[in-house]
Amino acid sequence: MKVDKDRQMVVLEEEFQNISPEELKMELPERQPRFVVYSYKYVHEDGRMSYPLCFIFSSPVGCKPEQQMMYAGSKNRLVQTAELTKVFEIRTTDDLTEAWLQEKLSFFR
Repeated sequence: MKVDKDRQMVVLEEEFQNISPEELKMELPERQPRFVVYSYKYVHEDGRMSYPLCFIFSSPVGCKPEQQMMYAGSKNRLVQTAELTKVFEIRTTDDLTEAWLQEKLSFFR
């Protein structure tokens, strides 16, 4: 999702099905912020599976300060409205990997 500056609202930019974290990072712009809601198949240590909805705020180093402010101001409201609890932030698209996501999710068990 992205912030539509003219309409002052968050809009769906693109939707993907069956995409890995590595494939997803290739779709994210390297110099513009984005919001991602990602359903991930997580296999717990005891073998159970869950499909947590993860909110990932991509705020790359080097994007315009105006954009960073706009996105940062929209983030909390969006997370609250969607009632998301797994909220993460990346500062470079290279950070978005399966290992990174598993590490973040292991905190929630």
